[in-house]
Amino acid sequence: MNRAFELVLGTRNAGKISEIRDLFHGWPVRLLPVSEVAGSVEIEETGTTFAENAALKATGQARATGHWVLAEDSGLGVDALDGKPGVYSARFAGDQASDADNNALLMQMMADVPEGRRGAWYSCHDCLSDPQGNVVIACEGRCCGRIVRAPRGDSGFGYDPWFEVAEYHQTFAELGLAVKSVISHRAKALRKFQRQFRAIVETGLGRVGEPQ
Repeated sequence: MNRAFELVLGTRNAGKISEIRDLFHGWPVRLLPVSEVAGSVEIEETGTTFAENAALKATGQARATGHWVLAEDSGLGVDALDGKPGVYSARFAGDQASDADNNALLMQMMADVPEGRRGAWYSCHDCLSDPQGNVVIACEGRCCGRIVRAPRGDSGFGYDPWFEVAEYHQTFAELGLAVKSVISHRAKALRKFQRQFRAIVETGLGRVGEPQ
């Protein structure tokens, strides 16, 4: 484990990249955003589940770039909305929607939902593909909470200011990174992933400058 394992992150979302980098702190892994990798392509998220979309992104980018690729698909599900926005979390209000647009639509749809029915969850699915486009690892993490009526906090991204974790009585946007890196859906999924990924790193596969 003397040389870094080169791993492409199959996302262009700066917030996700920052969180993943933090969770890999201390690992002998060189993390590369897909936007910095030659040959990367746009992957159409045609899956109907987070798991399907994560696999599409990981395998598609791996075949296009010839790298090991870690991709994820994640989002928010709301009980009162039958699991929506779900896989459409990033484009809930339209393909070009901003976080503000998505949150505004969510609040519109939740306006008359009583306190007892505002339960929600964040789900994250991780998928690792080898350079040939084969799924090697797939896992999920989930964090449960509720949708509040007014945004709180100024950190995080997406729906974070509106998603309160019951045990902490704080939204994701209020919680410090140290806490979020333990309890979030992304942290839980990545810890499961890392338990399996460590064995691959230790084999020497994927290290910079070495054959695949």
